[in-house]
Order: sequence, then C-alpha cells, then structure tokens
Amino acid sequence: MRFLGQTLLAGVFVLGACAGGDKAANSDTAAAVASDTAAAAPAAPGASATAAGTPITGTIHEVKMVGDENGYRYEPADFTIKQGDGVKFVMVSGGPHNVGFDAAELPAGAADVLTANMPNQQSPLQGPFMMNADESYTISFAGLPKGKYPYHCLPHLAMNMKGVITIE
Repeated sequence: MRFLGQTLLAGVFVLGACAGGDKAANSDTAAAVASDTAAAAPAAPGASATAAGTPITGTIHEVKMVGDENGYRYEPADFTIKQGDGVKFVMVSGGPHNVGFDAAELPAGAADVLTANMPNQQSPLQGPFMMNADESYTISFAGLPKGKYPYHCLPHLAMNMKGVITIE
C-alpha cells in the first residue's frame, strides 16, 4: 500500500511538471519570432537577437526535429555554418523535442556566450521542450568561437537523436 501511494505521488509530480511545458514551449521570444523565415534565408543585420544574447547577423539555417517509424533525428543533423549565423529548430513530429548542448563538449569559452544566446532555457544549455508541430526555437551562433558544437534532444538522447554544428 505504501508503494502504491509513493507511485501515485510520483505520477502526480511528473504530470504537474509536464503541465507547465506548453507555456514555455509556446512563448518563443520576439527574437525567435522575428527570425521565422525560410530555411537558410539571409537575416538583416540586427533583425534577430536572442533575449540577452548576440544578434544573428548572417544566415538562419532550419533544422527539422523528427520522430517517426524511421527513428528520432534532426534533419540535417551535421552541418556547417559561419560565425554570426542562426539555427532555427522546428518541431515536425514525434515530440516532445528540444535542443541542448553539453558544456564539456564545447570549444573553450563558448558555454557562456551560447548560454546568453539561448532564450527560455529549461536548464543550463537546454532549450525548451516543443510539443506541437511547427513550434520553433532559434539560437544565435554569433559571438561564438569556431569549432564543433555537438547537440542533442534530451528526451531522445538514448535513441541517438543528436548532431554536430560546425562553425567555420
């Protein structure tokens, strides 16, 4: 009986924690909304910025977040951008999805800048969960050092939903 009570309490806690997800997922910052353009469309200088981060001054690349009968993945998963570009992650199917980074895998000095360029984080270097198709999350890669930026979807990391953004 005690085990049943603890299980019920844990279930209520988990559901309560999940219930707040829609508000964060639906509250893209003005910067992300301003950057909702076609994939790889040039951004006007200063036209898109994260809440406290560095504005996107280059191209905005679109990455689809997919979960279907073929597995969980980013499309494309591995790609190269230039300093100043932005990446718009778009929820397509199989959510919830998010995008996150591990500070230990980032180039030296990148974690603090990337943190500033990621609005509405769920935890350090973890973007908000997106539940519904067409929700998006845009990250500025302006002000970041060149190098490789491995990223992942926290809910689907065990299913190998990850990729690498290379800044050249």
